[in-house]
Amino acid sequence: MYDLTVIIPTFKEEANIRNIVTEVDTVLKHTGIEAEILVVDDNSPDTTIAIVNDLKASMPNVNLLVRTTDHGLSQSVADGFLHASSDIFVVIDADFSHPPALIPKMYEEIRAGNDVVIGSRYMDGGGIRKWPLKRRVISLGATFLGRLLFPDITDPVSGFFAVRKQVVAQAHLKPRGYKILLEVLGKGIWEHDKEIPFEFSDREIGSSKLKIKTIIEYAQQVVDITLYSFTHRRSAAWREWNRVFKFGIVGISGIIINQGVLISLKEYAGFSIPVASVFAIELAILNNFIWNDLWTFKECDKTQKLSCTWHRLLLFEVVSAGGAIINFALLNILTFSMAIDYRIANIIGILLGFGWNFVVNRRITWIRK
Repeated sequence: MYDLTVIIPTFKEEANIRNIVTEVDTVLKHTGIEAEILVVDDNSPDTTIAIVNDLKASMPNVNLLVRTTDHGLSQSVADGFLHASSDIFVVIDADFSHPPALIPKMYEEIRAGNDVVIGSRYMDGGGIRKWPLKRRVISLGATFLGRLLFPDITDPVSGFFAVRKQVVAQAHLKPRGYKILLEVLGKGIWEHDKEIPFEFSDREIGSSKLKIKTIIEYAQQVVDITLYSFTHRRSAAWREWNRVFKFGIVGISGIIINQGVLISLKEYAGFSIPVASVFAIELAILNNFIWNDLWTFKECDKTQKLSCTWHRLLLFEVVSAGGAIINFALLNILTFSMAIDYRIANIIGILLGFGWNFVVNRRITWIRK
């Protein structure tokens, strides 16, 4: 039984496989970690398999799993989970786009109590080198979709990560494409995560396997994880959707207050629509903040609760000002320029303002510290 299994998925990696296995083994021996190196190959037609078998002759901790059906990077990693000889896994690419030197740090972070440790390209200290604009745009788009499910994680589609066996042991993984981490995060059972910055380097040798099919599979994966979370309430993805639903319920209460105050001030107090809408919007903002802070999000340190609450209130007011401008502008434009009933115009403004408030406040006001 090993302390750690390093899973390296491969397909036609004859130019890289000897060097990456040797480098990983050197790093592990230098830090004294008893680790298995598991190469999971998709039946490569080149000499990848032969090279790994040659390495096995002198490196007893190297193992090889050759897959002959259902090829794909994610499927290879998932099979690696099943065949690994330890309770902690690290997944790393064969092309040196991920630095083997970070493997010991990932291992120690798992031992320190984290369930998932992610190498992040997008947090402070991380980065991407030698990537063409097209791949950068695709990656940012994929990351944006992934962060809709996991907004506290900067790189939920990273290919470089560590995970406890128990996270995926009972997970109903449906691996596809290249984003196996998103599948693990969406369907695995985990509580604590840690991100470590690293600089991603595009492959020096060999060719990228990114295809248009991969993008389609990724979109399908996001939808599948979303639907899965609705019926599996222990999944981490459900925790975020639960916040969305609570935020929505609070938003509905804000709509009622906004609409009620607007109509009351307009119809019974004789206020003009612009003036009435200012009071209505501000009261709705205060209502939404109080309930979201007490119910939807509970992340403030209790020893600093007062200062933390006032700080978040200030952020919430600033961000909500954008939603208020959207609400106010649409109400007046639709009412006075398009002759739409002011009550209907106000609802349209509220809904678009709500979308702004959720997305931006989730990223700024209630981001995990």
